Amino acid sequence: MTAETGTPQDTFLAAFRGGFTAALRWHHLDALWERLRERADAGWYLYALGETPPTTPATADQVLAFITGIDTLLRAEHKEDYCGIVYADNPQAPAFIKIYDPHNLGVSCGFSDNPPLPGWVLSLIPPVDLPATRVLPQNRRRWWRKLFA
Repeated sequence: MTAETGTPQDTFLAAFRGGFTAALRWHHLDALWERLRERADAGWYLYALGETPPTTPATADQVLAFITGIDTLLRAEHKEDYCGIVYADNPQAPAFIKIYDPHNLGVSCGFSDNPPLPGWVLSLIPPVDLPATRVLPQNRRRWWRKLFA
């Protein structure tokens, strides 16, 4: 099966495994969030690993709430003077973003035979269920569910 005729799963996994650029500093993350806010109605899928992947895109209001909530969480729990845990396929015009959980970083950059999965994915491509390599902490499940309650 070629990339042009691949399944939706192939398309998502190819994008997931593609090249990404880190938002190394907090001001890089601010710029990425601003680009997302400008395109909040673009049809983003918000996927928290450990939860069932969404089958419909989030509303613009849900995207905006997610950006606010995840930014607050990352800044509170990743107590570094740099970000480095949010990756975009194209920081200027993102279509796929991986956000790593500050409490499950492992080797999120560089090379690893078994890199951790991100905690959250924002994608313009419908997501597929990524293999769970960890149990999602209950506090993260509650946080995710509360965002959309």
